[in-house]
Amino acid sequence: MELSVIQREILLALIKLYRERNTAIRGEEIAELIDRNPGTVRNQMQALKALGVVEGVPGPKGGYRPTIAAYEALSIERVEAEAEIPVMKNGEKLEGKTVADIDFVSLQHPELCKANIRILGGVKEFQPGDTIQIGPTPVNKFIIRGEVIGRDDTSDVLLINVSEMISLPKKPIREYIKRRVIYLSPEETVPEILSKMLESRVNCLPVVKENKVLGVVTYRNIARAVLQKKLDAKAEEIMYRRVITIDSNAKLPDAIKLMNKYEISGLVVMEDDRPLGMITRSDVLEQLAKY
Repeated sequence: MELSVIQREILLALIKLYRERNTAIRGEEIAELIDRNPGTVRNQMQALKALGVVEGVPGPKGGYRPTIAAYEALSIERVEAEAEIPVMKNGEKLEGKTVADIDFVSLQHPELCKANIRILGGVKEFQPGDTIQIGPTPVNKFIIRGEVIGRDDTSDVLLINVSEMISLPKKPIREYIKRRVIYLSPEETVPEILSKMLESRVNCLPVVKENKVLGVVTYRNIARAVLQKKLDAKAEEIMYRRVITIDSNAKLPDAIKLMNKYEISGLVVMEDDRPLGMITRSDVLEQLAKY
């Protein structure tokens, strides 16, 4: 099916708005999104209806909605529920735009990677030399960064030089923690705590009593106790009492967000209301270094 440039632009805008709202879209809303005259949109809608890619919805809340043929005409996969994939230009998020698909065109080149990125909402705002970031995607938090080197307004496609691609593993956190649960009892003293931390090669340990996490001891707590000459101090006396936990089914990005939010180096991983272990910043870095 051959569509003109304006017809493709209108149809892409309609599909985008319909995906967001799941209700009939008025011509004025489409015109505003693509910065066109509402009369032009209404005229083109008659032709699109005749092609079978758009159907009209009568009534006070009426408007237009795309047919299955519209998705086929634009080679867009139709799904029931979708998440928005953010698009950023020169460090600023662009509203009303999301990514339809990404096609890598030069992955084998040892020093250069190019990609074609189709964007719902149009690409007219982009110029060669603009920096662009796509993502993170909803599942594996995939992010692409690069520089725009060309665009195709007809297909709403940008050609970019890819400078960075980042993807975080999506396995649950339980897969990354030490299998043997190591924790402190409230009565353990500073020398005992230090010995256990050195032996297990961790920089923080939870303090647990009857499967309840009371607090966390880090090297900073130990250093403070040593400076105050309190070597006989117990774990319950020197621990941080604010405990930040995370469910064992959570993903690495969730752990990173929590550690950044609370400015801490580790999280207690919980499963069925019991401490399963800890995950630290060094654990996260170790996993990322494998990719």
